[in-house]
Order: sequence, then structure tokens, then C-alpha cells
Amino acid sequence: MKFILFFISFFCFTQDIMAQSDTLVIPASGGIISGKTVVKKTDSTAKYSPRKAIIRSAIIPGWGQIYNKKYWKLPLVYGALGTTTYLFFRNLNQYRTAKNAYILATDGDVTNDILIPQPYYSVKDQPERIRTFRNQVRQNVDYSVLFFLIFWGLNVADAAVDAHLKTFDVSEDISLHIKPGYSPMAHTNGISLVVQIGK
Repeated sequence: MKFILFFISFFCFTQDIMAQSDTLVIPASGGIISGKTVVKKTDSTAKYSPRKAIIRSAIIPGWGQIYNKKYWKLPLVYGALGTTTYLFFRNLNQYRTAKNAYILATDGDVTNDILIPQPYYSVKDQPERIRTFRNQVRQNVDYSVLFFLIFWGLNVADAAVDAHLKTFDVSEDISLHIKPGYSPMAHTNGISLVVQIGK
């Protein structure tokens, strides 16, 4: 019962404070209101657009991180994308070499076996081994493309999350106060918890 009275007193006290307030906060566009105290609120993040960060990061990897001023993430972005790009071209080169070696090993002409490079030349009499390796490398080519796209998507997602958190209040001016109060409606005293966020 005391718990319920506590919250009733809390809501009554906050409504009483809200009714007594004659301060109005207006956006940066301004305005004149007669008979009231007008506080002009300037929002430093009003010109910041999370949409721009997402689009920029989707066009050029790392551009969204630059827009978010998270420069330390650039080596991570380009390291991940650069590694997958290197693996793509390496696997693609191995695939082409294995493919040509398999064609030369299965064409039935022994005069062109000298064109088969190592390590495929040593197993030219077992073309199925060359074909198995070729298929594995082809699969690695697909995986490197898939991981490249995943890392690019993570780059965009990271820019989006950072962009939306850019406007989040992380100041140290967040406090919780316990204040006594009086409810004129119920004619009772009570205690209220007041959370003050920002200025």
C-alpha cells in the first residue's frame, strides 16, 4: 500500500511541477511567444545526417567512418576488404591454372604435357586429383566474394550504428535525485525520484 501511495505522490508532484513551469524550449528555427520565457535551444547535431553516413559508406568503404569521425576504424575496414580481395585474385589465379592443367592432362595428347605447370605435372596421370583441386579452389573463389560482400555490408552497418549513436547523449550530466514533495490534490507529502538528463 505504501508503494502505491509513493507512486501516486510521485506523479502528483511531477504534474504540479509541470503545471508551474512557464519555460518553453523551442527549436533552433526560433520564434516569438508573448508572455512566456523563451529559451532558444541550439542543437549541434541538427546538421548531422545518419542517412549521409550510410550512403557514403555504401558507395566507398570507409567514407561513412570518415563522416562519423571514426578514423581508427579505417584500417579495420580496408584490412578486411583488402584481405578478401587478395584471396579472391589468388584463388582465381589458382583456379585458372588448375583448369588449364586439367584440360591439358585430359586431352589425350602427350606432346603438350610439358605445358602443365608444377605441382600439377607430377600428378598429370591422375587428372581427377587436378579436377578435385580445381573444384575446391573454385569454391574458395566464391567464398572470397561472399566474405567481401559481408565485410562491405558490415562496413555500412557500422557506419549506420555510429551515425545513429552520434546524437545519443553520453554526457556526464545524468543524475538521479530523491526529492521530497507535497501533493496539493491529495494533501499529502511524498518522496519522488527525479532523473535529470542533460542541462
